[in-house]
Amino acid sequence: MACNLKVSVAQMCAGTDPERNLERIGELASQAGEQGAHYLLTPEMSVAFVENVDQLIKVAQRVEGNVALETCAKIARECALFLHIGSLAIAREDGLFANRSVLFDPEGNIVSLYDKIHLFDADVEGDDAYRESSIYVGGKKATLAQMGNINVGLSICYDVRFGALYRELAKAGAHIIAVPAAFTVPTGKAHWEVLLRARAIETGCFVLAAAQGGMHENGRQTFGHSMIIDPWGKIITSFEDNSSGLIFAELDFDQIKRARQSVPALQNETEFRL
Repeated sequence: MACNLKVSVAQMCAGTDPERNLERIGELASQAGEQGAHYLLTPEMSVAFVENVDQLIKVAQRVEGNVALETCAKIARECALFLHIGSLAIAREDGLFANRSVLFDPEGNIVSLYDKIHLFDADVEGDDAYRESSIYVGGKKATLAQMGNINVGLSICYDVRFGALYRELAKAGAHIIAVPAAFTVPTGKAHWEVLLRARAIETGCFVLAAAQGGMHENGRQTFGHSMIIDPWGKIITSFEDNSSGLIFAELDFDQIKRARQSVPALQNETEFRL
């Protein structure tokens, strides 16, 4: 396994126009490549951040002939990096949508796909009600992507509240866990950092969290504060606000071994019943 890897995480304030968002992803990927990054993670719904079925029908395409996927493949090739689109909406034949994460290799090939398992159906105090299950169909399978000899566990936003998913990814061999997100401001202030650090600590993995941040064209406001966390739960680098741009980190994979040897929680897990 490679001992070190330079990664980048994007923070965006995506709008409703895929063309503009894809242009921004291209700019960020170019900057990441110029800074020597081998991997770039974008936030949840980074291709088009829309709010309802009517808007999704206008922007979301099926997989076949999908312009956004073709554009992202081209960006990955031109920037010679692993481009991880945190998620985009994919139209299904049944009229609903998948919230899908897509990892491209530096040749523009799709390495892996993941559909968000846990859909955000919640009534957040101080914010609007959310019913993702009325628009999206949840995934049924956890996904571990191979990036050379490095394994990346895929997740999306609300998944971060369900620790069992992350433990399964770690036990399956994950070195990095990606958490692209569009957290609300109230839940972000209360839970974002502590949830991400907990997922890193309990798995002994690096956690890369790419967030939407700011006031969006669809009327939503998101928390931002993207971050990269080491396997001991320490924040390596982060955005202190909801501004747009990139953060970078050089990951030392020996840290995974040291963290898991110090506290072997994955090996010490035992079955129990109530």
